[in-house]
Amino acid sequence: MHAEAANEGCDMTDAKPTTTAASAGGVESVDRALSIVGCFQAGDHALSLTEIAARTGLYKSTILRLTVSLERAGYLVRHQDKSYRLGPELMRLGGLYQRSLRLEDHVRPVLRQLMRESGESASFFRREGAWRICAFREDSTQAIRDHVHEGDRLPLDRGAAGHVLTRFAGQGSAADFAALPLLSFGERESETGAAAVPVFSQRDGLVGALTLSGPLTRFTGERVAVMAPLLLAAGSRLSETLGGHYPDQASQSA
Repeated sequence: MHAEAANEGCDMTDAKPTTTAASAGGVESVDRALSIVGCFQAGDHALSLTEIAARTGLYKSTILRLTVSLERAGYLVRHQDKSYRLGPELMRLGGLYQRSLRLEDHVRPVLRQLMRESGESASFFRREGAWRICAFREDSTQAIRDHVHEGDRLPLDRGAAGHVLTRFAGQGSAADFAALPLLSFGERESETGAAAVPVFSQRDGLVGALTLSGPLTRFTGERVAVMAPLLLAAGSRLSETLGGHYPDQASQSA
């Protein structure tokens, strides 16, 4: 342990009582160490010992013991001012996770759930140049539905999915997220309506558009009001799985 760390460990006056998940199984010391790594948030360059204690509820002396192991493994780096930042090992593991990630394995279950909950066809579109490609699709079980197939190449400038892939190419502004889901009525096919939201990954940013589509007769204001929260929740959840995220206000509305 660092010499100065031993002295800091005596100061526990402003620390919170430790809360663990030992009763739910697992190893308590591992849970505590992971809580230290997990307390870092977007925008944090470094955290002081006091900030980590406030976020985790751990005593400072406990944090100091655990950070020695975390530093040794490369999960944390300790600065001269005694603050901590995330270490390079997390980047290595993140890269391994992204390379092992098969997009289809995560998109398919989301499409199936959306189709079951909404009753409409669910699709995932990706941008390729000036076109959008239907990468994955779950057709509605209803007799009357729109007809799109996996691999179909559709215009980027028409349809809700195309609008999403264009507007959120640069991640999108707060106003863009507030307007979700984006809607289209009879743009590509005169009798078809659609609603779409973006999906982001940590590595690539915008990776696609999650879409519900069907006959205009079923895309009434009342039905869209039901579909909107389903789509927003699915888009936010899928983005988090891929390491991306929606802004807080968009996630809360989902």
